[in-house]
Amino acid sequence: MKRFAYDLVVVGAGSGGYAAARTARELGATVALVDRGPLGGLCILRGCMPSKTLLASSDALHDVRQAGELGIRASGVAIDVDRIVARKRELIGGFADYRIEGIETFPVYMGDATFISPTEVQVGDDTVLEGEKFVVATGSVIATPAVPGLDEAGYFDSDAALDRATIPKRLIVLGGGYVACELGQYFARMGARTTMIIRAPHLLSGADRDIGEALTGYFREEGIEVVSGAQLVRVEKNPDGSRTVHVSLDGVPLAIEADEIFNALGRTPNVEGLGLERAGVDVHPKTGVTIDDTMRTSNENIFAVGDVTGQYALVHVAIYQGEIAARNAFLDGCEKATYDLVRAHTVFSEPQVAVVGKTERELERDGAHYVLGRYEFAEHGKAMTLGRTQGFVKMMADPDDGRILGAAVIGPYGSELIHEMIVAMNYRATVQEFMRIPHLHPTLAEIWTYPAEECAEQIGKSTAMDQQMEIATSAHVT
Repeated sequence: MKRFAYDLVVVGAGSGGYAAARTARELGATVALVDRGPLGGLCILRGCMPSKTLLASSDALHDVRQAGELGIRASGVAIDVDRIVARKRELIGGFADYRIEGIETFPVYMGDATFISPTEVQVGDDTVLEGEKFVVATGSVIATPAVPGLDEAGYFDSDAALDRATIPKRLIVLGGGYVACELGQYFARMGARTTMIIRAPHLLSGADRDIGEALTGYFREEGIEVVSGAQLVRVEKNPDGSRTVHVSLDGVPLAIEADEIFNALGRTPNVEGLGLERAGVDVHPKTGVTIDDTMRTSNENIFAVGDVTGQYALVHVAIYQGEIAARNAFLDGCEKATYDLVRAHTVFSEPQVAVVGKTERELERDGAHYVLGRYEFAEHGKAMTLGRTQGFVKMMADPDDGRILGAAVIGPYGSELIHEMIVAMNYRATVQEFMRIPHLHPTLAEIWTYPAEECAEQIGKSTAMDQQMEIATSAHVT
């Protein structure tokens, strides 16, 4: 058995693990990476980048089909799925090669890793790595739903979806999260008659209701059938090779038939086989590795970051956590993560959804007082000129000092528009301060000034009423 010792051993060479390794090395630590392969990480290989590459093609196709509204009539439009997938592979290959160059500047041990003690990880059959500190960054794996008959009937998941060179004629999508919405819409725009089956009342069940309901409505307008409030009962494969999904809608049975099923019911932390119990690390099979705000696990010398913690399945969060973990491992060890801005996220459906800070749902849950401003793209001049009028923006602010608490957009280029709010909130801007920021006209970005103005007006009225009450109370006391 070969043995090697390092200051830090990082298990998992994805975005979070690579960030931890790079940061630790900058602090002078000796670092080794362990990965089962292929190298590159989920975001590059099977997540963010390949899916957005495919979406660029289906969005372009949709734009061509809708161009008649702008006086452009296109005919003879053809879909070359082979070329779409080939382009995706070319781009991802380049992204992966660049990342691998960085990974291979470290000692890299390829194989399955398992803890054999709190200070040792075995890789494969013949290597043991000793570490002063460890970072677990093994990411997540696709969740397999316990639906009777699903395995027997057959389905494809998001990994397979990204490499499909054929488009099914009829498709059932199980799930309504961001993967389901993005790739479900992709297949629909590429020609699949698509039905989405969700348990919640609307798509994006974790989002504010107005956003989820709006996206559900837009999908239906586009021809995507969304069956909401559905309980999966069983799945069966028919003699002709098609599949039937049986669901219950408030106790009423419904059978939905399609040629194929896309399982988009989420991912789960990748903890199987790591032997974390032998390292004294608390782990839950569903929620993943338990960590505190410093990224420490129940073993103070072992940290965990990214999807394996079950917190925020966002690559920028994994990078943020990886950097904090490394600094806490080799500096004073007291840096704590704060997520209000870092957990900002986007869904690359069309219209796009993006959120930063507190949601209305969270503010209501916490019993917080807030004022709300909202403005529709259908009333915004630049959106009208572009022919992109779906959706709205909204902003929540503290009624006392006007500080922006959160913002959300469902609409054109929402993933880009949200950054203005991230910057404003990073500097703890108030709605009054935000209104004084110059905005070019006509632009989509200036739409944010309208909810800010609405919030400021509400705060002004509230302040005036409070002042009147104080005057009246003072006069009464006198």
